[in-house]
Amino acid sequence: MARQHARTLWYDRPKYVFMEFCVEDSTDVHVLIEDHRIVFSCKNADGVEFYNEIEFYAKVNCKDSQDKRSGRSITCFVRKWKEKVAWPRLTKEDIKPVWLSVDFDNWRDWEGDEEVELAQVDHYAELLEKVSTKRPPPAMDDLDDDSDSADATSN
Repeated sequence: MARQHARTLWYDRPKYVFMEFCVEDSTDVHVLIEDHRIVFSCKNADGVEFYNEIEFYAKVNCKDSQDKRSGRSITCFVRKWKEKVAWPRLTKEDIKPVWLSVDFDNWRDWEGDEEVELAQVDHYAELLEKVSTKRPPPAMDDLDDDSDSADATSN
């Protein structure tokens, strides 16, 4: 029986690249993560063999990478060698295999996050400055400590 490629979804984060090999009821799972590639193989419940080999876009830290198996898929968390560098694609070659897709459910454009956070900090700083430049808070020294006497006088 010939081997097939497992449908693979991937998405990028500042520290990790995530890959999900979509094989239900997998058995005999083997995941080899090296500095420049990943090799994945398994069988499904029908005995069909799956094999994927991916040369990464950039170097990864194989010692700080791992995989997790569930009933529907095998997810790999691959630590980037250079953090906070966006990967435009998963593969070294600029050719997209038909079995590889971006996981748009988990994709997030994180590159501009720092700029957005800085803009929010500036915005809040301006708001605080506006609040603090108005007038001083009212003096509270004329308030009575005994709240019961205040209720009695208002009735």
